[in-house]
Amino acid sequence: MELVAEDLAAFAAFAQHRNFTRAAAELHVSQPALHTRIRKLESRLGARLYLKHGRQLQLTEAGERLAAFANETKDRAADFLGSLDAAPPRPLVLMAGSGAYLYLLADPIRRFLAKRHELRLLTGDASRTLDAVRDGTVDVGVTALGIPPDDLDCELIGQFPQTLITRADHRLADRRSVRLKDLQDESLVVPPKGRPHRDQLERSLLDQGIRWSVAVEAEGWELLVQFVRLGIGPAVVNGSVRTTAAVRRIPVKDLPPVRYYVVTRADRGDRVGELKGMLV
Repeated sequence: MELVAEDLAAFAAFAQHRNFTRAAAELHVSQPALHTRIRKLESRLGARLYLKHGRQLQLTEAGERLAAFANETKDRAADFLGSLDAAPPRPLVLMAGSGAYLYLLADPIRRFLAKRHELRLLTGDASRTLDAVRDGTVDVGVTALGIPPDDLDCELIGQFPQTLITRADHRLADRRSVRLKDLQDESLVVPPKGRPHRDQLERSLLDQGIRWSVAVEAEGWELLVQFVRLGIGPAVVNGSVRTTAAVRRIPVKDLPPVRYYVVTRADRGDRVGELKGMLV
């Protein structure tokens, strides 16, 4: 035999009031509908649940036992739902590339954590970040994008020129700006093949027929800057990259700026609102 939650709730209300009219009002049903439900419940249980003595309704032994069970079930359900409400929400998950963490996100992350919020940090390139936001693995992504995708909410948080960095003794060090043609026959410090920045730079140099060579491949902006400081060669970097006084910074006029976006899914709006507000 199956007892459904509605049956138990109905009988618990009836047992409390011992009055069909008041119990029906509490349950927001009609008095005849409640009377029919109790009669059907008696039929399914094969036992009388109440008796009428004059104008009063009294529970039978079976009715008393069912009322106790119904109330216990209601209390356990309330305790369970209360424990769910009290459970702390899972930490927000943020994914970004190393450059974003190094040069853009430190202050917002500190402010967010200072409010005693939990935050889980993951690293990933643009493609991985977009995929993780789409499948819900990540709540918020921060990444550089050429063209923001239409299926995600993308808000611009920073735009930086691409910049040539050199030592002070390099032939281009005193220039106020350069163009790609000025890098003819240069030996450059670059990221490894397959990295988005390397691929975009190679395509741009190829489009203009610029001859160049690899001085060294460096994984990560900080190592790339270090190789420039050592005199291994100049490098083209994202303008947000921090350098030292020993390194000159020269904007590259004919390369597009690097645009960073905060990326979220539309259905995560309420959950990510505070963190997103600190980032934008």
